[in-house]
Amino acid sequence: MHSVLYPFSAVTGQEELKHALLLNAVNPRIGGVVVRGEKGTAKSTTVRALGELLSGQERSPVVTLPLNATEDMVAGGIDFQCTMRDGCRVFQPGLLSRADGGILYVDEVNLLDDHIVDIVLDAAASGENRVEREGISFCHPASFVLVGTMNPEEGELRPQLLDRFGLCVEVHAESIPEQRVELMLRRESFDDDREAFIERFREENQRLAQKITAARDLLPTVSMPGHLRGFISELCRENNVAGHRADLCIEQAARANAAYRESRVVELDDITSVAALVLAHRRRDAELPPPPEPPQPDEEERQEERDERPDERDEQKAEEAEQGDAAEKPQGRGKEPGDEQPEDRQDAAPPEGAEDQDSGDDAEEGSVPEQVFEIAAPFKVRPITSPKDRTMRRGSGKRSRSRVSQKQGRYTKSTMKRRNNDIALDATLRAAAPFQRHRDNRSGMAVILHDQDIREKVREKRLGNLLIFVVDASGSMGARGRMAASKGAVMSLLIDAYQKRDKLALVSFRKNEAVVNLPVTSSVELAGKLLREMPVGGRTPFAAGLVKGYEIARSHLMKEPDARPMVIFVTDGKANKSLGSGKPLDEVFELSRKIALEERIRFLVVDTEEPGLVNFGLARKIAGMLQAEYFKIDDLQADSLVNIVKNATS
Repeated sequence: MHSVLYPFSAVTGQEELKHALLLNAVNPRIGGVVVRGEKGTAKSTTVRALGELLSGQERSPVVTLPLNATEDMVAGGIDFQCTMRDGCRVFQPGLLSRADGGILYVDEVNLLDDHIVDIVLDAAASGENRVEREGISFCHPASFVLVGTMNPEEGELRPQLLDRFGLCVEVHAESIPEQRVELMLRRESFDDDREAFIERFREENQRLAQKITAARDLLPTVSMPGHLRGFISELCRENNVAGHRADLCIEQAARANAAYRESRVVELDDITSVAALVLAHRRRDAELPPPPEPPQPDEEERQEERDERPDERDEQKAEEAEQGDAAEKPQGRGKEPGDEQPEDRQDAAPPEGAEDQDSGDDAEEGSVPEQVFEIAAPFKVRPITSPKDRTMRRGSGKRSRSRVSQKQGRYTKSTMKRRNNDIALDATLRAAAPFQRHRDNRSGMAVILHDQDIREKVREKRLGNLLIFVVDASGSMGARGRMAASKGAVMSLLIDAYQKRDKLALVSFRKNEAVVNLPVTSSVELAGKLLREMPVGGRTPFAAGLVKGYEIARSHLMKEPDARPMVIFVTDGKANKSLGSGKPLDEVFELSRKIALEERIRFLVVDTEEPGLVNFGLARKIAGMLQAEYFKIDDLQADSLVNIVKNATS
């Protein structure tokens, strides 16, 4: 018995998706299709309906690959019971074997572990699954139509993996009201009387199935004219695709399209009808967010033009900024308002003197104007990971590698410790082999095992982290749009945290306190909204920010002792407001040394101090006391964030 599936021909809209699936049904050599789009757009319904369409009287398997699939589950592994009984290694097929001749459906393919995606794509490309591990050398046919779905907001596949899919379809909800109404009516009819609804579309389904069968038979005889191959190559070159897989996919898809319309010769229309599906995920200017390098010089040039020729609004802002700087400026400095050296005005006082201006700041606090800066363009960041250790953890995510206590992830080694009954048969047999001659065999088994022989698998996978952003929102961050660049860097890291399935929190410090703008959450949209609205102005209570970020990390560790929170400080390192009666900087230094004693928390300091004739280097000094990784804000802006594990500095 099996559930009654929605008919393929009854699916409303989604013509591109149905076209791509039909082409792969005709010619699996296309390489499958990845479907990118929002939830609730009939992706799963359409894929499963295609399997029913292809089945005829015998059901064609539609095998669904679960997100928690292990390597054994997908590729196959050793059959433990048969191996113990027969005394030789017996292969137990996996999901790839079951999918042979049918459809392998991977929902949320971008959330799968990369090594699982590698296995699936290798089998889809070669038409066979080869297993070479744990003493097994086995190969079996695995020819299937690969269909993967994903939501781009939750992170992209690596470009190398995305390129392995032959076609790509962008799926959207229907925008025409009449089609949305028709969709509701059809679904209601299907739910009320499924058999009658299926009978209503049976003839159309049979017609499509016959066209697919005829196209498969015709496909080997379809020819590609030489001049059209030149057109394909020129098309791929103009779209700046990497490698030659796009050329091959267009050719195979065009041949399938010609066969589907019952033609033995590929025509230009066949190529143009499939080219967009092949190139959508391969255009190098469309794979990544807008690169930071080209826009940045233009933005700097526009900023310089505004500095040289300010309009009335810029003049007003400049006057307000100068008034604010004059209010915070230490007495005795001979700078004129027209000197146009904001970095000198910010950095002129030595660190020891900067913290002694509390009384003056208190008097002028109300006169300092607040500003809200836009967020600079986000960019793609390099991996930020925590180093591997021996701790067993549970959870999900895509950031830091860790040993896992559940039966998921890649089998990396074996251990004698018994935790979850995940037997490593190869290691167990090696441990038991030397003693077989001396053991009493009363059970008739080929191999006799004792408790001391049992070995378990040690598995690794990527898990998410808690990222706590502590952002300096004091008045010094407003110089030369420094806060806009800082917000852009934080937004880039927030997007990366969302894609890696991290939890995150947002703290800002300004005036007299540090505020938790966003408690621990997974909502990057809310974090981005709060970041965009974050005002700048007032004094710098850096010590309060240190304490608040540390408290959030400690609270998280109380709930999850094995967690690996990361606290990211975005600051220039200055401080002129203390929690107690001591000097602000001395207080920050003392707190940094104490906080660094918590080894389970990892710290990162992003220095926002601009280069100039006078640089204090306070953020670098604080990073050393925190035992934190340190780099300049320019490293983030230039898309050169260095992996924390490599201990990079600017």
